[in-house]
Amino acid sequence: MEFELKILGSASATPFLDRHHTAQVLTVGNAQYLIDCGEGTQRRLMEHKIRHQRIHTIFISHLHGDHFFGLFGLLGTMHLNGRTEPLRLFGPPGLDEVLTSQFRHSYTHLSFELEFTPVDTTQHQLIFEDKNVTVHTLPMRHRIPCCGYLFREKPKRRRLLPELLPPGLTHAQLHALTLGEDVHNEQGQLLVPNAHVTMAPKRARSYAFCSDTLYTESLADLVRDVDLLYHEATFLDDLRDRALVTHHSTARQAGLLARRAEVHRLLIGHFSSRYRDLEPLLAEAKTMFEWTELAVEGLSVSITE
Repeated sequence: MEFELKILGSASATPFLDRHHTAQVLTVGNAQYLIDCGEGTQRRLMEHKIRHQRIHTIFISHLHGDHFFGLFGLLGTMHLNGRTEPLRLFGPPGLDEVLTSQFRHSYTHLSFELEFTPVDTTQHQLIFEDKNVTVHTLPMRHRIPCCGYLFREKPKRRRLLPELLPPGLTHAQLHALTLGEDVHNEQGQLLVPNAHVTMAPKRARSYAFCSDTLYTESLADLVRDVDLLYHEATFLDDLRDRALVTHHSTARQAGLLARRAEVHRLLIGHFSSRYRDLEPLLAEAKTMFEWTELAVEGLSVSITE
């Protein structure tokens, strides 16, 4: 099953040439989750041939414009295109007030149900799950309430070995085997040992999105061993004092967190427009964590099972 992240935008507050505001799409199987929705997101979806009607859940990290100013336009387009499927929206308290005001003054009445759930950005807690994933909040330290999101694929079933299965097993018995159970007869006698006819399930995958934040060492425990970590890296470390004032992180700090969390791969993004060349940011992060990549526009990262 597919588990792929697509970067739609990786700029910080000011867009720059070919860098757009923060937006990402995580695809897990046939489900797509939009993470942040900066200005121009709906156009970026079109450019990458991602059908917005397939998106059923949106997660907004905080209410700075570069992370959600594209949301009203996207919702409006969904309405104009005749969407009827409900859309789930998660974000900080107040996002509903902003949208309600925009809808009221533009006389917009959506053709679909918008289910908004406010999140407590100070807590690490489960806020959403479906058949594919669970999603937990990750508390960030920013100038306003802000959180990241941790996506974990649900545990998978054991895999049957057809050539070793005895004939005549019912669907219920086969299902029990995939759940790790043995098959017994009505008298309780063991008929089919699970270990003899199944193999271990494919591993569950994970992705952590860390939005705007001061370097926060305690995050390492929350994202430990994830397959892919995205962490903002607005500045080079020579501007760490500036990062402290603006409640952002440096590339070196992003790499340090990835190392301490023992993640598998790191993506850095949310680059300041002062940097035309992003290679120094990459080089700095790699001094702390070798398996680092730039979250450049249009990048797709697939995580294998």
